[in-house]
Amino acid sequence: MTPAPIKDPISLDDLDKLDIRIGTILSVEEVANSDKLMKLTVDFGDHQRSILAGIKQERDNPGEIEGLQALFVVNLPERKMAGELSQGMLFDIGYADKQIPCLAVPEKPLPNGCRAG
Repeated sequence: MTPAPIKDPISLDDLDKLDIRIGTILSVEEVANSDKLMKLTVDFGDHQRSILAGIKQERDNPGEIEGLQALFVVNLPERKMAGELSQGMLFDIGYADKQIPCLAVPEKPLPNGCRAG
């Protein structure tokens, strides 16, 4: 793989707009009428959210990520996809570079809801 060029600089104010948090994936369910999407139920400490992720074809067993902590962007507008509501985005690594994505996970357990940055 040849790394992509580095994107244009952004300000710290731009970076501060992203709300990236640790959450524990409680369940992974199929989304009817979708070849790509899986519905993740994620615990963020003070609440749970449904987050749709296009991981169905990226893994032999998408359910293998149940119980893992991962990073999620939680301040995106809610979005309806395949008839289901997504309340955030899984922050994974590799997809943009046509690699089989992997989760961005903490090196040790952290409280759900902990912010990145």
